[in-house]
Amino acid sequence: MQSRFRSDRRLTVRMGLTLFLLGLLYVGFIAALITLLKSWVLVVVLVGAMFVAQFWFSDRIAMFAMHGRVVEREEYPELHAVVDRLCAIADMPKPVVAVSEMDMPNAFATGRNPDHAVVCVTTGLLRRLEPAELEGVLAHELSHVAHKDVAVITVASFLGVLAGLIVRFAFYSQVFGGGRRDQNTAAVFAAVLGVSAAVYAISFLLIRALSRYRELAADRAAAHLTGQPSALASALTKVSGDIARIPTKDLRTAQAFNAFYFTPATGKEPGIERFFSTHPTLEQRLEQLGRISAELGEAATPGKAG
Repeated sequence: MQSRFRSDRRLTVRMGLTLFLLGLLYVGFIAALITLLKSWVLVVVLVGAMFVAQFWFSDRIAMFAMHGRVVEREEYPELHAVVDRLCAIADMPKPVVAVSEMDMPNAFATGRNPDHAVVCVTTGLLRRLEPAELEGVLAHELSHVAHKDVAVITVASFLGVLAGLIVRFAFYSQVFGGGRRDQNTAAVFAAVLGVSAAVYAISFLLIRALSRYRELAADRAAAHLTGQPSALASALTKVSGDIARIPTKDLRTAQAFNAFYFTPATGKEPGIERFFSTHPTLEQRLEQLGRISAELGEAATPGKAG
């Protein structure tokens, strides 16, 4: 079913291109592993099992890692009311609504398709935002579901996760290590390590580039759906400022899931590392919302609403 979120052809093209390039990389990676490990059955079974597990259980993995739990309408009636209203406006299935008992103000959406999606907000976000700001954040997350970029990011990130795990496995596994390692085994170890590291680096850059664009696309879609880009800008400013005041050590656990968050749990605006970031800078996002506000003739100044 097509939702009423504004379609984004450039996002669709970028998602298709990223998946195509990662697909080529994926085929080459599997072929290299089969050649090096000389067991195509082992490689195909392990890789296939990991892919199915990540794709089908990504929502549960993210919820578990972020201590999220499904909440019913009786427990959070206002939160459910906002999601109900936005889904009705967007003409899309209502996702499962969840809350994470974290003070860090943030939100994320996950799930393999609109019929199996979860939108989760932290208690820190609910406590800090005004109703219009919360609506903007939830519209942003629902647009990820409607655009299906949550599933694309989940699939795209699989190759990088796999390569990273193989690098770790190569270091710690007794298959490659110990005093029994001969020259041939050492050569296989070095080759697997090198191929895995290269695949991880390439997939990392491709996914980060797509992730930054999809966040801008979600901001645009949310602003047009709600008609209040200034409220979304205000939420961005408020959440980013509050996260910056949270001690870095308290953000480390959350940083592994930055690609799924409304705002990254970095605690600071990126410098040169913005080219490797999962999100565009706050300045870029506010500038875009400012332009949309002007187009819509909004009276409020972005970043000052609420």
